[in-house]
Amino acid sequence: MKPTPAPTDAADHGLLSAARRALAIEAQAVQALLERLDGHFAAACRLCLACQGRVVVTGIGKSGHVARKVAATFASTGSPAFFLHPAEASHGDLGMITRTDVVLALSNSGETPEVLLLLPHLARLGVPLIAMVGKRDSTLGRAATVVLDVSVPEEACPLNLAPTASTTAALAMGDALAVAVLEARGFTKQDFARSHPGGTLGRQLLLRVEQLMRTGAALPQVRPEAPLAEGLLEMSRKGLGMTVITDAEHRICGVFTDGDLRRALDRQIDIHRATMREVMTWPCKSIGPRELAAEAVHQMEVHRITALPVVDAEGRLIGALNVHDLFRAGVV
Repeated sequence: MKPTPAPTDAADHGLLSAARRALAIEAQAVQALLERLDGHFAAACRLCLACQGRVVVTGIGKSGHVARKVAATFASTGSPAFFLHPAEASHGDLGMITRTDVVLALSNSGETPEVLLLLPHLARLGVPLIAMVGKRDSTLGRAATVVLDVSVPEEACPLNLAPTASTTAALAMGDALAVAVLEARGFTKQDFARSHPGGTLGRQLLLRVEQLMRTGAALPQVRPEAPLAEGLLEMSRKGLGMTVITDAEHRICGVFTDGDLRRALDRQIDIHRATMREVMTWPCKSIGPRELAAEAVHQMEVHRITALPVVDAEGRLIGALNVHDLFRAGVV
């Protein structure tokens, strides 16, 4: 890892000073929102929870970018939602809003013309409107069912023009709304994983051992009376880093790994005459096929092992997997 370079001249110090000022202003903008979490915020949450349709999030310009992210956060945390571009709404997209929806509109000024054009249509449908604005007494604020105040005293931009602190505050309030609603819904990690099946968390919470385990001829197994040489050959041939020792009914009697070989050599066992029963580890760790792959990772980490046999309810060997299988599946 490369060492962090130290500031070298006055220009560097000026850049760092500007960055610190921007971060401080934005942090203060978010901190100020805590005092505004009141009955209005709770009412906005209740509207979202009671919604039988979708949360339609809208905004334009920088507020539009924030609105897209807020809609995505709602959608991924248990509240069906989508982003509606207000400029496209008057050209046909208004039909995307139904009487069962809730609209969340973002506008720092509360006077954005494209957003205000939505108001008559929302009134005709009787759709609840949550306005996230920087001016409560704006046109949008007065028309809203619930108003969330995200005003900021100044932008982080030194010209006090570019939306910076105001968009940060709106984004933070949108996240707070989505998080409060997901907690009220009892949204779980498993629910999150189902909407993110391609992500790491999805793989950890959805993939089960039976989907990754090796089976059939790929399983390394020998009988307890087999010579050590046969066990070593089986372990090398199957490439799992272990050999499972099973009886005639395929019930596990033990496992043999590289570590067991080293311990056998330390004990000065005659490797030419020893049987697997003499060198195997028992009892050994195993896992069921319906367990989450993440549980296999946990067992390997806790017990410092790199492979696990998979057994059925009667303790019969039905599969096996190692840490490389988990790596390839993206669970680790």
